[in-house]
Amino acid sequence: MRFGKWAVLGVVALGLAVPAAAQRKTPYFVSIKAEKARMRTGPGRNYPSNWLYQRRGLPLKVIDIYGEWRKVEDPDGTQGWMLANLLDDVRTAMVIGTVTEMRDAPRFNARISWRAAPGVVGRVSRCASNWCWFDVAGRGGYVEQSHIWGTDPGETVN
Repeated sequence: MRFGKWAVLGVVALGLAVPAAAQRKTPYFVSIKAEKARMRTGPGRNYPSNWLYQRRGLPLKVIDIYGEWRKVEDPDGTQGWMLANLLDDVRTAMVIGTVTEMRDAPRFNARISWRAAPGVVGRVSRCASNWCWFDVAGRGGYVEQSHIWGTDPGETVN
């Protein structure tokens, strides 16, 4: 009985030692935190680098976790592995398709404040009812969720 208690305590302590990010359920979105981030073909520095990203804030989707490595997918669909410390939980998104209208309110008939071209990356702070608040260098507005990559369709972001 005494061994059983210590075994249970050991398992609980081990569970607490695992970082919260490692316990997240995939998939989830992150952004690139580093000025330069290498994507590798496998989860380790011994694997070759297949891409070098030089775009801080680019949104990525985490699709698998292996220790300190995250298998990610970029907006173009390219997949590979990155170290977790190169990634940030700050939610960003990238405009896809055509020029997107950024509106004063989450409605189609709301006044257009700005327009964002495809490839523009901005911060996403909230999404509801298929509209997201999208901020590009201090210029923000509501965009249709289907016009950005970095959130799942119908996802609510707080």
